[in-house]
Amino acid sequence: MQTYNAQKKYMEWLTYPEHPEDIASELAALQGHPEDLEDRFYRELAFGTGGLRGILGAGTNRMNIYTVRRATWGLAQHILARGGADRGVAVGYDCRRYSAEFALEVGLVLAAAGIKAYVFEHLCPTPELSFAVRHLQAAGGVMITASHNPPEYNGYKVYDETGCQILESDASAIMQQIDRVEDWFSVPVMDRAKAEAAGLLQWIGRAVDDAYVQTVLDTLTLPTVSKEARAALHVVYSPLHGTGNVPVQSVLARSGFTQVAVVSSQEQPDGAFPTVKSPNPEERSAFKEALALAESQAADIALATDPDVDRVGVAVRGKDGQYTLLTGNQVGGLLVNFWLSQKEQLGTLPGNGIVFKTIVTSEFGAEIARRFGATVEDTLTGFKYIGDRIAHYQQDGSHAFLFGYEESYGYLAADFVRDKDAVQICFLVCQMAAFYKAQGKTLLDVLGELFEEVGYFAEALISETLPGVDGMEKMARIMDTVRKHGVSVDGLSLVAKEDYKTSERFVYEPGGNAPKQVERLTLPKSDVLKFTFAGGAWLAIRPSGTEPKIKIYLGARADTEPACTEVLNHLRSAADAILKLA
Repeated sequence: MQTYNAQKKYMEWLTYPEHPEDIASELAALQGHPEDLEDRFYRELAFGTGGLRGILGAGTNRMNIYTVRRATWGLAQHILARGGADRGVAVGYDCRRYSAEFALEVGLVLAAAGIKAYVFEHLCPTPELSFAVRHLQAAGGVMITASHNPPEYNGYKVYDETGCQILESDASAIMQQIDRVEDWFSVPVMDRAKAEAAGLLQWIGRAVDDAYVQTVLDTLTLPTVSKEARAALHVVYSPLHGTGNVPVQSVLARSGFTQVAVVSSQEQPDGAFPTVKSPNPEERSAFKEALALAESQAADIALATDPDVDRVGVAVRGKDGQYTLLTGNQVGGLLVNFWLSQKEQLGTLPGNGIVFKTIVTSEFGAEIARRFGATVEDTLTGFKYIGDRIAHYQQDGSHAFLFGYEESYGYLAADFVRDKDAVQICFLVCQMAAFYKAQGKTLLDVLGELFEEVGYFAEALISETLPGVDGMEKMARIMDTVRKHGVSVDGLSLVAKEDYKTSERFVYEPGGNAPKQVERLTLPKSDVLKFTFAGGAWLAIRPSGTEPKIKIYLGARADTEPACTEVLNHLRSAADAILKLA
């Protein structure tokens, strides 16, 4: 990622004569607004393992046709170097502003490089793009989406031939090619009609949608959940103005869930997301309209998916009629228990099964998985790492994939997709809720039973938005201070500190000030610090890879619910102290 003299770079853009009208007018309006100009032009929008993600608009630090073209040209050179031109690249897009336009730009830049582009002719979920890469035997994929970010954002995710988001090695190789494009306005773009005539731009129609939905049904339908149980479950669903409405409704309807009410005000795709501040199902405010509908109909559960349908939130009606929005960790634990128990009952639970979670995900689901004899493996934050490990074990045959999840509402049950998949999980959650309802239980009842069996767990995420140049400096300062001086939590003794930037794990005697030993971490390097305390509590801190935020993850564990809450409160106080370091 390069940095620039913002004023000089701005003048280069301002004087270019062939901008689209929207970019030209934005550039002209920047005169007299030095802070906005500086933020737009002081650097390039960073390309990494998550591809690109940023605010829409004119500038080198914004999502626009030029950043998309430049990134695609770098990707094209990477594909060509690997001999993947004939296999092509699958390109999908969600409902955000300019998503369709950016997807077409991707296709036309690839075509100009002599690479076949398969572009969806309609909106598609991120997991379907991952599926399409392998279904079409493509050399890679691009998904235009900013996932759950606010409406002013868009993004560009890159996938490898396995349908997994690219890792550091591919991202670095693509970035080197991107850096060679010094003239942002010179990237070749093929004429659409010529690209279509040459067979270099091909459109993905409904056949891939049908194949994806059918694969979800074929792979995840459980015979242990009766037709009557499915029909008896009352579900409310909100796509939050995103791309989930058609695939989620299709799967549920075709599998026998006949009582599904969709939130009408949030049913149609709309990149402005007019009824929510942010289309993020992790936030209770995004559930407001879904919960209102659920309450009016006494629905058993309410589901909401983010715009590109890789995350899903779940709210459950208790026996008191009140709705509880489950955390990602709680849903993950419930799903691990249900999915593995059903496989065990059906005789399909492998002896070498493996469950993946991230280092900032609770141990709740891990404890449950181990009770079924499964291996549990931690990865860095980001589902691309889980996808990569799925591919690794598929190749060496030592473990069979069972389930993967992260605390931020992302889950995967069947690996025909190599990214988190909310279509799969909406289906699996509905089967789970129906199965237990037939036994007279809610998911809250089952959660309570699991806590009694394996102990009580509680988690929290505390984050602070720190935008712009100053924000990046503040985040760096916080990480540097915590790296040097550690974290103190009232009533808890430190037993380990893990620094994923230096690949070191420092082990302490409880109450000791100096580490008794230092171990090497084997996961890829990342700017993450994690502190583990006696009794199983932990705190982790990292800068977000997709938003200008610093995130602090808290995990408490105890034998009783009150004790667990007390530990979590102590961790919150420590997190508040960390944020004051900025």
